[in-house]
Amino acid sequence: MIDNEAFRVLNSIMQWIVAPVAAFVWFIYRQQQQHATDIAVLKATNVAAQATHEREIKEIRETSRAI
Repeated sequence: MIDNEAFRVLNSIMQWIVAPVAAFVWFIYRQQQQHATDIAVLKATNVAAQATHEREIKEIRETSRAI
């Protein structure tokens, strides 16, 4: 079967390759989630600003026509 040396090599591989890669992937995932949240907030802010701008323009047009 698998001897002690093979277990030591497997342990080294897990410690120095798999664990750091898994930590890096987890870190990138967390950053991506934060960026997705930031983008959603920016989009919502942009939509709100656009709606406000359109209302103001409509009000200006109505006031101009009334004059």
